Amino acid sequence: MSKYIGILTSGGDSPGLNAALRGFGKAGQDAFDMEVIGFRDGFRGLAQDRTLRLDGELLSGILTDGGTILGTSRDKPHKMLVGGKLQDRTEAIVDTYQRHHLDALVCLGGGGTQKNAVRLQKAGLNVVTLPKTIDNDVVETDVTFGFDTALGIITEALDRLHSTATSHHRIIVVEVMGHRAGWLALGAGIAGGADVILIPEIPYSLDRVAGAIKERNRQGKRFSIVVVAEGAMTCEQAATVQALLNRKEGAKSKEDKRKASLELSAFHDNHVDHTLHLTKHLEETTGIESRLTILGHLQRGGTPSAADRLLATRLGTACAELLHQGVSGVMVAARGDGVEPVPLEKVAGKKKLVPADHPWLKSARLVGTCLGD
Repeated sequence: MSKYIGILTSGGDSPGLNAALRGFGKAGQDAFDMEVIGFRDGFRGLAQDRTLRLDGELLSGILTDGGTILGTSRDKPHKMLVGGKLQDRTEAIVDTYQRHHLDALVCLGGGGTQKNAVRLQKAGLNVVTLPKTIDNDVVETDVTFGFDTALGIITEALDRLHSTATSHHRIIVVEVMGHRAGWLALGAGIAGGADVILIPEIPYSLDRVAGAIKERNRQGKRFSIVVVAEGAMTCEQAATVQALLNRKEGAKSKEDKRKASLELSAFHDNHVDHTLHLTKHLEETTGIESRLTILGHLQRGGTPSAADRLLATRLGTACAELLHQGVSGVMVAARGDGVEPVPLEKVAGKKKLVPADHPWLKSARLVGTCLGD
């Protein structure tokens, strides 16, 4: 008998989503006799029962396309904005799942999607996830699809910025994505020959960054490239955040916890333009003209790289095979050239951060890159 499988893409868009949909859909239909039903715009489309049947014609030609043919959103099943109010739409999602007689639901997404998948699993759904995000911060997998493409885009941008930096003898500060994880900034910074790399995992000193640039200037190097993850913080900022987190965790009342949460939110809201302040500080301190480039959503758009197409196809086809075998409640993780099903409980609520002893950090230091510490 055919199995009926629902599939959706959730969270931010990421190169390789369409490749994964194609890999899963073609393998599921052609090799395992599955009926694949796509839900539009993430969990919102699942709650509203907005479908798109993923047949062979629809899957044809999407391997090289960026974005996702299903659309995506950051809606959460238990906190969905409906009529201006947040509602728990879990029951509606369960109804949709049962209405289509689904045997399982496949969710393509990052950290938030893994947590939402666990909630739906507890509600009685058979769920399998695929790890996607350009940040590469999903635990228990070697790499997420989307990361390689974004890494290449940032590296190319750094190559181009080198030209104007050397021509005008400037400091070029480049802000890249990464709220808590510095994989993109670190990887692209090394590949693009950045002189300073600042990541969330290593609080930095403004004086040390400025000092490193001044030393380069004394050596006759009249330009510098500074790569900064959007979540990078100075030592003082990191200490403030840690103090607020300690207050929140140690709060004895709901009101104290709420106040600490509000202060944390306010801090992060104000931290959005920290790279602008960094750029101004470096210009004032070093006396070298400085410019800021924020790559923004450019990093996650466009055609996926060959590596991401291959990874997404591998994970998509492996997911179809696992469902054919009756496996659910797992994330399909990349392991070397193969895959490994990892229980969702081991993934949800966790982030893969850059460890202090990671080889990339060692290489960066050995080639003379300043990490701000």
